[in-house]
Amino acid sequence: MRKLTLLLVCTVSVFLSGCGGSRNDPGLTNPGTPPPTDSVSGTVTFKGAPLVGATVTAWDSNTNSILQTTTTDSNGNYNFSGISAGGSVPMDMQLWVTKAGYGFYPSVGSGAKVIRFDHTGNMVGTLLPGIYITLIDFTIVPNDSLTGADFTAYNGSVPLVSLARSGQTASYSSGDDGSLQHGTAWPGSRFTDNQNGTVTDNLTGLIWLKNAGCFTPTIFATALTEVGQLVSGVCGLSDGSSAGQWRVPNQIELESMIDVSANNPAVSTSSPFSNLSGGIYWSSTSYYGGEQGSPYAWTIRMSDGRYINDSVNNVKTTSLNGVWAVRDGSDSAPAKLPATGQYVIYQTGDDGSVKAGVPLTYPRFVDNGNGTVTDTVTGMVWLKMANCIQGSWASALNTVNQLATGQCGLMDGSTAGAWRMPNRKELLSLQDRMENNHADFFNQSFVGTDSTVYQLPIFNNFVAYQYYWTSSTDAANTSEAWTVFSCDFGVYDTDKSSTGFTLAVR
Repeated sequence: MRKLTLLLVCTVSVFLSGCGGSRNDPGLTNPGTPPPTDSVSGTVTFKGAPLVGATVTAWDSNTNSILQTTTTDSNGNYNFSGISAGGSVPMDMQLWVTKAGYGFYPSVGSGAKVIRFDHTGNMVGTLLPGIYITLIDFTIVPNDSLTGADFTAYNGSVPLVSLARSGQTASYSSGDDGSLQHGTAWPGSRFTDNQNGTVTDNLTGLIWLKNAGCFTPTIFATALTEVGQLVSGVCGLSDGSSAGQWRVPNQIELESMIDVSANNPAVSTSSPFSNLSGGIYWSSTSYYGGEQGSPYAWTIRMSDGRYINDSVNNVKTTSLNGVWAVRDGSDSAPAKLPATGQYVIYQTGDDGSVKAGVPLTYPRFVDNGNGTVTDTVTGMVWLKMANCIQGSWASALNTVNQLATGQCGLMDGSTAGAWRMPNRKELLSLQDRMENNHADFFNQSFVGTDSTVYQLPIFNNFVAYQYYWTSSTDAANTSEAWTVFSCDFGVYDTDKSSTGFTLAVR
């Protein structure tokens, strides 16, 4: 009976489609072997506990489009499955996480890497400033699924970095830097002479070349090369260091040496350095001008700590500036320095190739919905309305001292005395050296070509081409205070009677 049934079925099939037959039958199509598929999985946590409901985006950078999105489950886990690993061109995938109220930093084992990536070209509009996402990047390989693609969430309650005090102790007005001395306190002895040609900064943990004038002022490329070749036995070194251990400091590392209370030079008078010039010194951080090149690098005038960005004294190929070498030291120092954010490599040994410092989260800033913004890297809370406070230095200090909920868009319940004018180190901490116009970046809404909202404006009305006050006085001329220019985020001395804006912090 079973044979008869099969025969009948086959007969019907012959009538309809030829009833199977040989694999060599030219009328048949061989479906072949299905292309291999992979999966990607990981966990998202906050303070060691699972973070539920976080959105994980899988991006196909070959097609510049979102491949899949998912959300974390009750255990903070997520999984992408059925990812095609076939094709003539391997897929390059990127992963990042978002959830309101948090910034994220990824970690991953072998087979992938953590990078910052420029997604500006995937946004609506052609004149946008850059948006750089901290993400996991990897290539899909057949039958090689990725696990442990994890992310840690931050909301500012446990800052990634701790900003040090500026060094100013003299007060010139109520509520200024000298009166508040906000930030991580300096060790009783900030510098230790290691008696081997090096000096340890006990505040940041960095190790500096004691002879700050060993290298002849030179152009940018030569500075990077000479410092990269520095070894024990040169410049008074007897520390056993070898080529490749030393580097030109990035902008934040060089800025960390500025003591706002000192001048000529603007480094602590108790420091044991020799031959430290009051002239201009190179940092390894380029003035970002695009992926293809940058003719300028950031420099600092060590006589007073002023940033130099004048297209004369910071031209990489022609400017002859001082060179000071630094290398990594202790990770347990009280003040941890953030990375500048720069990741584009212009020359070997520059900031983009070294990427020193604590890396930046994405999204970095959290809108608290009450007129304030939290920086998940530093933990500081900023006034969102960036154009509310304007005036002379003294009047701005007074206004900030009286700032409270109900003013400047605040609905946070804060009272007078809770806010302050940021000192030099604090205002500078907002920088991202992949941006060449910070004001534009802070004001921009980043929306993908598929209408996905990546980031709403960080601040309201951050005024372009204006100086923002810091509470730090210029020790070289106490009638001036340090300001940060809203576009390039460089530090410049400005007469206190001038009119400037203030971005309050607490």
